[in-house]
Amino acid sequence: MTAAAIAALLSLSTTAAVTPPKLAVVIVVDQMRADYVDRFNAEWTAGLKRMVTQGAWYQQAAYPYLTTVTCAGHATVSTGSFPHVHGVFQNAWWDRDARKQVTCTEDPSAKDVGYGIPVTGGDSAYRLQVPTFTDQMRTSRQAHVVSLSIKARSAIMLGGHGGDAITWLTDTLDGWETAAGYSEKGVPAVKAFIDANPLAADFGKTWERSLPAASYSGADDAPGEAPPLGWTRSFPHVLKGTADKVDGSYFSQWERSPFADAYVGRFAAALVQSLQLGKHDGTDVLAISFSSPDLVGHAFGPRSHEVQDMYAHLDKTIGTLFDQLDTIVGKDQWVAGLTADHGVTPIPEQLVAEGKDAGRINGGALVDAVEQVLKPALGDGRHIVVLNTNDLYFEPGVYTKIIQSRELTTAVISAIQSRPGIQRAFRSEEIRGADKSKDPLVRAAALSYFPGRSGDIVFATKPGWMVSGGGTTHGSASADDQRVPILFYGRGVKPGKYQDAVTPADVAPTLAAISGLTMKAEGHPLACVQ
Repeated sequence: MTAAAIAALLSLSTTAAVTPPKLAVVIVVDQMRADYVDRFNAEWTAGLKRMVTQGAWYQQAAYPYLTTVTCAGHATVSTGSFPHVHGVFQNAWWDRDARKQVTCTEDPSAKDVGYGIPVTGGDSAYRLQVPTFTDQMRTSRQAHVVSLSIKARSAIMLGGHGGDAITWLTDTLDGWETAAGYSEKGVPAVKAFIDANPLAADFGKTWERSLPAASYSGADDAPGEAPPLGWTRSFPHVLKGTADKVDGSYFSQWERSPFADAYVGRFAAALVQSLQLGKHDGTDVLAISFSSPDLVGHAFGPRSHEVQDMYAHLDKTIGTLFDQLDTIVGKDQWVAGLTADHGVTPIPEQLVAEGKDAGRINGGALVDAVEQVLKPALGDGRHIVVLNTNDLYFEPGVYTKIIQSRELTTAVISAIQSRPGIQRAFRSEEIRGADKSKDPLVRAAALSYFPGRSGDIVFATKPGWMVSGGGTTHGSASADDQRVPILFYGRGVKPGKYQDAVTPADVAPTLAAISGLTMKAEGHPLACVQ
């Protein structure tokens, strides 16, 4: 987006907020189910416990849309809008013009900048169609902004179109980077922290359970778990890599350990200190996404000892950060809002063992089934370009031919819906603009649909089913994937347990209201604002 387009979309006005906080903190925990708070909070003693017991806890929060994935979730949290408006509906999608798969942050005109390591490619938020909370705070209040995550899509979607330090881990996992659009030569304060805190420092550490053995529920070694190379399905997990040295396997293990979250927490606190967040006129913004719970969850599933222990560690990591904010910014001088980008479905093999309807969808077989329907009508050759999660893209002109024939359309939809694990399939014209539908699944698909980017046909999986080869995943309209926590703590927050039906699109407007701004968005400020 151009600067003029972003400015035109801001449409901000000042509210009557009295003495806004000096710092607003946006925390996204990647893959945090709502029930984790109920299941684990008795074991927490630090940051998460502070938010639950002293802050506002929204217990009925959920994403209303279908494609519950990381980039879409972070964009929704940051903009206060849903994918049908902000345009980021998947982590990656098929670009019809370029005829290739593109990521949600890939920018052909951008150049990434490595911190002491060579990097390639370019990333930015240019595919994001509306400004973020951080964009609006920068433009209206000259806020200083830091956004940090292991994942590029998380840091960029939270950071938006600008900022003082937007930082993420490289694809090779062995270093950190930003983009020239944020900083042409990198940020000295970021480099100083990285130089003083090498990623290899955790080599040889052992991740063992941090809680009493009786605290853990379920089995430590459960069916369907898919640990990273070099680890077994049971504790302990040693960070050494497959060659007993610092290599790609080590970095893969490291990002799936609580040591990675702790690093990100220390990184964030250091940048608050060095960049003097909370010491400027107005309200500065710190945005953090903790990615390791997602990586662990994919590998071990939501019922695992590993996930339970990750949250025990994350509670302490957030607690340490909050203590540092109290010292650096001042007690009662900052506010934090926490949510997740999506939940997660239990590992299918575990559900099947309990006699539940669950399983893994064979994406290749689904594509072949549709091709067999199309071949007699449209001739030999490949008619489908790609199946991307739950979006099906056809070769140019094929979908037009399909919908010109009622019989062929019915046959294609039937071929998809007859596959194991498929709940419903939607034609693009059926869900475009149907975000007010009374059918919850149609509405969910419509809120995830963005014209020109989404597939020609979009399907919804049954609860417990997924297009995944191992471990588990998310991305459906089931309660497992849609329901997440929302917590607020700090200045301007009325503590309590709230039962309102809310969504993560309400997080940014709420923080904006506490910071003295009205944010134009689909979400709205919540009742916890004092």
